[in-house]
Amino acid sequence: MVDADEELKKIKDEIVSLKASPLCLERIKNKVFPVIGEGNHKAEIIFIGEAPGENEAKSGRPFCGRSGKLLDEFLASINIPRESVYITNIVKDRPPKNRDPLPEEIEIYAPFLDRQIEIIKPKIIATLGRFSMQYIMNRYGLSSELGPISEIHGKVFETTIEGGEGLPAGSGWRVKVVPLYHPAVAIYNQHSKVTLMEDFKVLKTLI
Repeated sequence: MVDADEELKKIKDEIVSLKASPLCLERIKNKVFPVIGEGNHKAEIIFIGEAPGENEAKSGRPFCGRSGKLLDEFLASINIPRESVYITNIVKDRPPKNRDPLPEEIEIYAPFLDRQIEIIKPKIIATLGRFSMQYIMNRYGLSSELGPISEIHGKVFETTIEGGEGLPAGSGWRVKVVPLYHPAVAIYNQHSKVTLMEDFKVLKTLI
C-alpha cells in the first residue's frame, strides 16, 4: 500500500535539492521557494497550472495571489472546499518575470507531476491554461482530442492512467480530464470570468 504522505514528501525533497534546472539556480539566488503543491492527498480532483508566479515563489504555495483568489471564488461557487482538492503546477519553480515555461523546463519537472498524479489517483484532472492542457492530454492518450483551449474548455475527456514504475500491472484507473482557462485570464476580463464559472459547474457534475 502506497503511503501518499510519505511518497509526496519524497517528491518535495527531490525538488528542493534539484540542480538540473536553471530555474533552481534562480530560486536559490532569489531566496524563494519551489512550489510543490498542496491540498488533500486523497483528492478526487487535481488542479494543474503551468508554473508559480511571484507570490507563489515567495510563499511556496500554489495559487495564493490574485489568480488564487479567483480559483477560491470558483471553487466556492460550486461548494467545493479548497482543502478537499489538490493544487499544483507542471513546473515547480518560477520562470523569470513570469514568462511561459520552456519545453525543456516542462521536460525536467513533468515527471514529478506524473508521480503526484499516480500517488493521489484523482478521479478528475482539471487543467488550468493551455500548457497543462497540452501536457496532460498528450501524456495520457488524448492527443487526438486536443484542440485550441478556446474550443475544448469545459469539455470532459475520459482516459485510463496506467500504474507508474514499480506498480503492479492492472493498477491503472479511469480519469476524467477537463481543460479550463487559467484563472488569470479572468483578472481583467469579465467575460472570461463568467466562462470559468460555467466551466466549474461541469466539475461539480462529475463528483
